[in-house]
Amino acid sequence: MLLRATIARNHSRFLSNISDVHNSNRWNIFVSSKNPAAPRNESHLVDESLRANVRLLGDSLGRTIARELGKDFVGELETIRDYAKRQDDGAQLHQYLRSLPDNHLLPVARAFNQFLQLANIAEQHHRVHSKRLDDDDSRNVSDRPKLIDLFKRIEQEKTNASQLLYDTFSNMKIELVLTAHPTETIRRSLIQKYNLIEECLGLLAMLDPESDEKYVSETAHRANERLEELVSQAWHTNEFRHERPSPIDEAKSGFAVVENSLWEAVPIFFRDLDQLLLNTTGKRLPLHATPVRFASWMGGDRDGNPNVTAAVTTEVLLLARWQAVQLYISDLEKLKTELSMAKASDELLNSIRNNKVKEPYRELIKDLLVQLRTTREWIQAKLDNRPFTIPKHVQLIRSYKQLQEPLEVCYRSLCENKLDLIANGILLDTLRRLACFGVTLSKLDLRQESTRHIEALEEIISYILPHQSKYSEWTEEKKQEFLINELLSKRPLISHRHKWSAETQEVLDTFEIISRQNNDEALGTYIISMSEQPSDILVVALLMKEMANGKLLPIVPLFERLKDLNCASDVIDRLLSIKTYRNLIDNKQQVMIGYSDSAKDAGQLAAAWAQYRAQESLSEVCKKHGVALTLFHGRGGTVGRGGGPAHAAILSQPPGSVNNSIRVTEQGEMIRFKFGLPGLAVLSMEIYASAVLEATLLPMPKPKEIWREEMNKLAARAHRTYNSVVRENSDFVPYFRRITPLNALSQLPLGSRPAKRKQEGGVETLRAIPWIFAWTQIRLLLPSWLGTDDAFGEFLKENPDGLDRIREMMQSWPFFRMYMDMLEMVLAKADTDIAAYYEQRLIEPNSSMQKLSESIRTRLHHIRELVLLITNQKELLESAPRLAHAIALRNPYIEPLHALQAELMQRSLDKKQEDIPADISRAMMTTMAGIAAGLRNTG
Repeated sequence: MLLRATIARNHSRFLSNISDVHNSNRWNIFVSSKNPAAPRNESHLVDESLRANVRLLGDSLGRTIARELGKDFVGELETIRDYAKRQDDGAQLHQYLRSLPDNHLLPVARAFNQFLQLANIAEQHHRVHSKRLDDDDSRNVSDRPKLIDLFKRIEQEKTNASQLLYDTFSNMKIELVLTAHPTETIRRSLIQKYNLIEECLGLLAMLDPESDEKYVSETAHRANERLEELVSQAWHTNEFRHERPSPIDEAKSGFAVVENSLWEAVPIFFRDLDQLLLNTTGKRLPLHATPVRFASWMGGDRDGNPNVTAAVTTEVLLLARWQAVQLYISDLEKLKTELSMAKASDELLNSIRNNKVKEPYRELIKDLLVQLRTTREWIQAKLDNRPFTIPKHVQLIRSYKQLQEPLEVCYRSLCENKLDLIANGILLDTLRRLACFGVTLSKLDLRQESTRHIEALEEIISYILPHQSKYSEWTEEKKQEFLINELLSKRPLISHRHKWSAETQEVLDTFEIISRQNNDEALGTYIISMSEQPSDILVVALLMKEMANGKLLPIVPLFERLKDLNCASDVIDRLLSIKTYRNLIDNKQQVMIGYSDSAKDAGQLAAAWAQYRAQESLSEVCKKHGVALTLFHGRGGTVGRGGGPAHAAILSQPPGSVNNSIRVTEQGEMIRFKFGLPGLAVLSMEIYASAVLEATLLPMPKPKEIWREEMNKLAARAHRTYNSVVRENSDFVPYFRRITPLNALSQLPLGSRPAKRKQEGGVETLRAIPWIFAWTQIRLLLPSWLGTDDAFGEFLKENPDGLDRIREMMQSWPFFRMYMDMLEMVLAKADTDIAAYYEQRLIEPNSSMQKLSESIRTRLHHIRELVLLITNQKELLESAPRLAHAIALRNPYIEPLHALQAELMQRSLDKKQEDIPADISRAMMTTMAGIAAGLRNTG
């Protein structure tokens, strides 16, 4: 990884001079847009260095395409882009694309897709080097203070601020959980090339034009040649995998994020935090403290994914350990090279076999390397399913303490001998990595749907109690009584000799994995999807007791549908009232809030309010029982799945619900956008740390009771409208399947998990990811606003002071402000003209489906007008001009992909999948990837 440095002065002028820029074949995203919302004469909104880098990458892509397909084809692309900029409702663009022969559709789609991918690289690079702390789609950078500014505010507002800051960070627990949800459309091969392109931009940024002219010229020439080569490599690489990734592949992608980005980023973040604490409080961050750490679902999430088996999870755990050992070997080899000093403490000398050696630090590290290499060989033998004999006098590394304790001896020895500068170098970096990643890289969560546990237990009970009625037919009281008695019983319930069904055996095998782990670092929590009753949690506790040999993971109920969220606090209250369960949990309870399925189930406004109320009531219940609560937020990338800027999202939670600990999923393409580069990862960790610190020490006051009453009414009205359209209109499901690329989406080899939990059934069985993805592709983004139109419209009509009330809520209530900000952003990305073209190409005129489509577009127009009224704006995002400008500038590159996608869908209409030419299918997939890249948060 190339070293980063500050952007050189006159960077944009320098890039313009050194790059081989041709006036022809130039693709420049920074052009005017037909979008009336686009700010005019706002070139200052886009940093000139960003413009220069987009020009540089666009020019390179243009030359690459010209070399393969000729200048005439590049001219064709320019014509398409020019039509996309015209304010004629896309008439010329649509006519031109309809005239294209089949063999031009794929390269056109690939060209626009590739340019948007390169623009994303330039934007990510700019964000890192300008050290902007705003998230994607954020509104106001000044609303997101850097940690140092937040420290100063806390010092002004709190007595004993130094001790508060030190204690808060010493005990802070932010866990970011990387998941393999199928929204990442880009292959790992391309991601690696894109990262190398960003490195080239980084190298160019390091060059100071006022330095040695020959050195600058030669280095810039080499960097530009390499960049041109990488852009060409990306163009000539297939965008898509040949087949779906396996869960093992997904886990390896997660390991790659750690190896290529987080391994470098974590010690940088901790160094900065350590120095800030030292400057402010006079104390360093304790060596064992881990304010931010990472967990994973990759290879452990079996909810609705039959491809994740006990065997897969076992292999993923071994692979993670192998990767961790490999990384620590590299770290310790560097330490062995650098720690050549002789001064050492008695503690260090007594900890090595030969205390007469001249270089004691190297001697200690040499022994650790022997253990690590032996452990690597042992893991590899396990993966290869072959025997391995552990050498005598060598211990396998099974716990991070086996590395941490001797390295801390080295650290203390250096400090005692006044070698603090050396101690706080790469040795401290390694200790920080150990505290964050352990020796398992991350803790792997296990997740399964509640019905799978119930079905397994039902089979077990039917075998041992054949005359009993089915377990699933018992009352909740009877279930709890049975489960509590079995938890207390000393005799086994499950026969290991009996041959269970394959489904039940798989459930039992999963729990048996827990017993086979010889340290507490490998596994994190056990999450129960679709939790409804206390018995759902007690079943898992019983299966752990029976199969996990006494080991108990934290059991996390996931409440994700509207009715489940509304009952969540009652379920936890009853659960915590059970003494047998309380004895298992050490007064700690984790609860997961599901954003995706609740929004799909009830609509965004009703779901958001239910999530908020559930967190409030859960906090109160756990406080009443004297139990420490950690809320686990199952957010996705898009607004319809709880996505949004992390800082604002955390501060919008109910006051007191964060309490210095939080777990959050990072899903799909958002992993790459937030953590794919070391610089991005450092910024993302600072965003999370800032938000949790602020929410903990400077919480907002509770909302007014009148606001809560109004939200109850708004949410109820929005829910009724959502249901009337999605569930009660008989045309809705056929319309959804006809107008969106849902069927083509199922052909995209994105992730290992099927698009549906159950293969039978309709939209209700569809996962939230393809549900959101499909609506985003046609720019209706329906799940994120449907229902809010009627809720706001009726509220303003029926309440004379309704407008003032909503404006007051938006001004003074972070939860409602966050909701309105995200709604406005969604509406700015939505486009009724684009949606109308899909309708024109795919739906029969004067049909009931067309009437439904027209009514939805009318609703979208209405909610836009209402939001403009509430926010007192003439155009959406007037208060966020940078975001408005970014959306407008991308549209000329996204709109051709929409038009092309609608054309491809029409040409494939009513054809069987096997009858669609391969290039047409690939072009369709490419348009989906390009639209996802252009809109960024689509899954």
